[in-house]
Amino acid sequence: MPALIATDHYATVTWLGRVTGTQEGIASLAAESLTLTLEGAEGEAHSGLTRPSCSRVMALYPRDTKIRNTRQLAIASAEDLRSIAAEMGLERLAPEYLGLSVVLEGIADFSHVPPSSRLQAEGGATLTIDMENRPCTLPSREIEAAHPGFGKAFKPAAAGRRGVVAWVEREGTLSLGERLRLFVPDQPAWAGNL
Repeated sequence: MPALIATDHYATVTWLGRVTGTQEGIASLAAESLTLTLEGAEGEAHSGLTRPSCSRVMALYPRDTKIRNTRQLAIASAEDLRSIAAEMGLERLAPEYLGLSVVLEGIADFSHVPPSSRLQAEGGATLTIDMENRPCTLPSREIEAAHPGFGKAFKPAAAGRRGVVAWVEREGTLSLGERLRLFVPDQPAWAGNL
């Protein structure tokens, strides 16, 4: 675990949702609050302490290898959603189409906050950011169904703005309108990556 620095960056929860697994595709269903356990959001299809490995980690594991679930929640910023929609030529991009769990407003360049950063709610619930959530074609299908002719524009428009994936470090409840504080790792950039 990294040493963490409290920042003066706060975000407000503007939207919450769950992918329940009972509907087709990856669309989220809006919620007023999320009950967070160490397995993720209750009633969320992506919850669980472990998950089968996917294409994102093929360099490490064969597909469907049981690994730690660091993708319990998908979080994006309202600012990035507006930018993506504008680039796509849409008036609004609904969070439901992206299978999001949380939409926040107030942290600039949110998709690039450092891995291992924490978002802590006023009530104590804490999320650990794993890393940037890269754009994929699954939201394109949801967008195309709602806005014919716009689905293919999502992936290029969302590059660098898709948000992050996270897991629950401390249990609690997350509600609409709640403020989250950003904590970042106290670590210099890796010199080998320059």
